[in-house]
Amino acid sequence: MYITLNSGHHRASCAIENALKRISPNIEILNINAFGYTNPILEKIINRTYMTVIHNKPEVWEYLYDNPKVLKSVQGMRDAIHRFNSKKLKMLVEDFSPDAVVCTQAFPCGMIADYKRNYNLDLPLIGVLTDHAPHAYWIFSKVDYYVMPSEASKESFIKNGISPSKIKVFGVPIDLKFNMKHDRNELCDKLGFDSKKPTVLIMGGSQGLGPVENIVSILEGIDIDFQLAVICGINKKLEGILTKHARKYKKKLVVLGHVDNVDELMEISSLVITKPGGLTTAEALAKDLPMIIVRPIPGQEQKNTEFLLSQGVALRAQDHEDIAVLVKELFLNNNNKLMEMRARAAEFKKPNAAMDIAELVLNR
Repeated sequence: MYITLNSGHHRASCAIENALKRISPNIEILNINAFGYTNPILEKIINRTYMTVIHNKPEVWEYLYDNPKVLKSVQGMRDAIHRFNSKKLKMLVEDFSPDAVVCTQAFPCGMIADYKRNYNLDLPLIGVLTDHAPHAYWIFSKVDYYVMPSEASKESFIKNGISPSKIKVFGVPIDLKFNMKHDRNELCDKLGFDSKKPTVLIMGGSQGLGPVENIVSILEGIDIDFQLAVICGINKKLEGILTKHARKYKKKLVVLGHVDNVDELMEISSLVITKPGGLTTAEALAKDLPMIIVRPIPGQEQKNTEFLLSQGVALRAQDHEDIAVLVKELFLNNNNKLMEMRARAAEFKKPNAAMDIAELVLNR
């Protein structure tokens, strides 16, 4: 179970599903959007509200995120929603009769945990965190296992009263194809890039958020010979604007929408400029790809940023001009720093998380 299509939570659930099918081809899996199934109208309202807050009042989200006072104040509302959803959940559980439930987001995890408690069910429940910094909305007594991205996140949950025996540090589950290695020259030929030039990959997440257009414009003005690839996600407006600009740029610029070969684009890249979503950063780590982080959303992305900086696998740009300074520094003056970041990523990555989670589900 996950929430929201075109999200990291969904990609994580698909990665686990594919891993389960690889191990056990005849397995039956229901991969379901919990919000869409239980509260389709509320899902639209919450998604719209979230995007409005992130765009216009990000400081509000920063206050709400992992705030013990807020958690306590919404406890009654959360319990009421879970009770309201119990009838639909009962139909789902009785009809599908699962041997285990895996949740890649806290809302469905809590919903199933409360359902287990209310109906006294012995149904294995595994919560899989997809951000590098855990929050208290995940914590429920009826969760059998938590899968954490790192030892640091494990320690955070232990401090919140979760038994170490319930915690597995497997990493963030990503598509198995990020484990594959290719010949860079062949990949560059296939994707239309010059294998002799560095490639800078720019990503704005599945929604194509952030100052992507300004970043491209700033990088175009840098007097260094590299090429650009931009993934716009589902942001058609951004894709159209950049496609129009590409004709007049001196640097090679390849503009892409929602693509299914991020693994290949990351493999040919020397550097990625990105928002620090949990899945995107785990994918970059799997490809030993250094990151420049730009404009993290307060809350989960800010926490992800702090963690990645502490691990030496990323740098943070404070503004658009800062990006130009960092790119120049890495490409012209400090190639050793780029190599060091690659080495740190290779040391820290956990590309087998999806398979490890699948093994846990099947052999618990």
